[in-house]
Amino acid sequence: MLITFSTDAYSSITMFGDVGLSMLKMMGHSATVPGAILAEDVPEALSKLSAAIDADKNQSPVMDEDTEEAEVSITNRALPLIELLTAAAKDKSDVMWK
Repeated sequence: MLITFSTDAYSSITMFGDVGLSMLKMMGHSATVPGAILAEDVPEALSKLSAAIDADKNQSPVMDEDTEEAEVSITNRALPLIELLTAAAKDKSDVMWK
């Protein structure tokens, strides 16, 4: 499953379902797809996501035993969504996902 986040203020962002659902939960929303955040609630969602990402930064990177490479951190995966939420908050636009 893929989840696409969209707003009028920024390009759409598509994420793998498990990552997108995790981000939704970090923002304080249920894992319901489709869904939306009203423009007035976007700053709070952005704040919650940023706080969760900051807490995750203190953890050591996880290594994939098969390839011996570090997995992409949730911090890096969240950057496009943080940019989308920031643009939506600035433009006072709703955010939707499907």
